[in-house]
Amino acid sequence: MVKVFLVDDHSVFRAGARAELTEKVDVVGEAGSVAEAIEGIDASRPDVVLLDVHMPNGGGLAVLKGVSVETTFLALSVSDAAEDVISVIRGGARGYVTKSISGEELLEAIERVNSGDAYFSPRLAGFVLDAFAGGEVVEDSEEEPKRVDDPVVDALTRRELEVLRLLARGYTYREIGKELFISVKTVETHASNILRKTQQSNRHALTRWAHSRDLD
Repeated sequence: MVKVFLVDDHSVFRAGARAELTEKVDVVGEAGSVAEAIEGIDASRPDVVLLDVHMPNGGGLAVLKGVSVETTFLALSVSDAAEDVISVIRGGARGYVTKSISGEELLEAIERVNSGDAYFSPRLAGFVLDAFAGGEVVEDSEEEPKRVDDPVVDALTRRELEVLRLLARGYTYREIGKELFISVKTVETHASNILRKTQQSNRHALTRWAHSRDLD
């Protein structure tokens, strides 16, 4: 049974969520503040944390940054604002659902993120994937792709450079998709564009090309 920890600053919501989930998952703890959440998560080591986004003292992002154990976070919020979704996903959450979600759908989301998949409420999935695939939020990343004085490299988009770096490190298309929160089909499209722009015939040649330009 999946071990779940609830984080929300409204006790009534926590009680409702616990009642909804108890028969299907093992609710190992709950917290109503950032400090309580960090302490409780570190102590109980849950498989999945249901994480409220907006709380005093830093909210969900503070919890994401503060825990010291390895766990999976699923954001659960009343907000469906793009900036909230993107910020917690960038912070390390594997999914984001709104509090209008049904109990059945919430259980599915918990199971999906626990298995390693990303999960979003249907109305959020489209713009989240578009945002990451389009590259407009990449500037928030702490690690920028290296650029060299090369017209071919300059012709690559920021997203293509990210995909190139991961390809050069030996990531599979599926692993790249999970890392960048884009579909495998989107990764394949980027890879095809990269091969065309760099005039390389296959992935092995592309990897050597990237290594020679310190793009890995």
